[in-house]
Amino acid sequence: MDPTVGVAAFDGVAIFELAVPCEVFGIDRSDMGVPGYDLRVCGVQAGPLSTGGGFSIQPRYGLRTLERCDTIVVPAWAGVDTPPPQQLVRALQRAHDRGARIASLCSGAFVLAAAGLLDGKRATTHWMHAARLAELYPTIDVDPGVLYVDEGSVLTSAGTAAGIDLCLHMVRSDYGAEVANVYARRMVVPPHRDGGQAQFVDTPIGVASDNGALDATMDWALQNIEEPLSVDDLAKHASMSPRTFARRFRAVTGTTPLQWMVSQRVIAARRLLESTELPIDIIADRTGFGSAPTMRLHFARIVGTSPQSYRQTFRRGA
Repeated sequence: MDPTVGVAAFDGVAIFELAVPCEVFGIDRSDMGVPGYDLRVCGVQAGPLSTGGGFSIQPRYGLRTLERCDTIVVPAWAGVDTPPPQQLVRALQRAHDRGARIASLCSGAFVLAAAGLLDGKRATTHWMHAARLAELYPTIDVDPGVLYVDEGSVLTSAGTAAGIDLCLHMVRSDYGAEVANVYARRMVVPPHRDGGQAQFVDTPIGVASDNGALDATMDWALQNIEEPLSVDDLAKHASMSPRTFARRFRAVTGTTPLQWMVSQRVIAARRLLESTELPIDIIADRTGFGSAPTMRLHFARIVGTSPQSYRQTFRRGA
């Protein structure tokens, strides 16, 4: 008997995040010689249910079926500040106590958090909502830089397409890499993507903190980002001692001058990788890293992938 996968459908459900588990777990691929699943879309409320796309759906199953499934998938939850229905929360808690595997896609992590399933665990969600998840649920170790997190019986994914990554990961966990690769080929998607969602975060390069000399120095540093600027250089420009400058800088930005400079160099490198065909060593020089190995080290640490992989993903026509 195929393992059962229940997908929670609720009023206002996001179409894409509802469709992803239906695509991965709901299609019969026996003609390709691989095992499958028994998919059941389960309505949280009595139908018909509205969707984010302006049409309605009528799920065949309800919450009793959902909580008995082997795996449960919770799609994106529309209002991150809106508590989910208590009947859904209780169903997830009972399913978890029974030993079911429960996964969330995108902001569906807020539903799992409301059920207490992420307490003390590492989790992720869409990078736009990560700070709010951490604020509302401080016991959760929120990681905004990854595509998905597997904590065994509880799994979470980042936004939108990362739901595909997580669902294929569950197939890989159930049936092995070869079967997951067949699923991926059928869907015309990569079976595994390099990097995390940090590479998709649109980080502005400008400065607007309204702090006088500090703002002027940060603007000056950005205009001269190709130079090997030290904390002493920045402090001298701001007419402060290095110690005072470092203290003021952390109070305003929440980070150190050195960490800020590295992150701004990475942002500048991202722009050049996206918009030019310059060699990596030239980009490293123009963004103040000094050498390609140094740039690769910091780029991989902050973005979660290599400069070359990033360029292949985001390169625009010059």
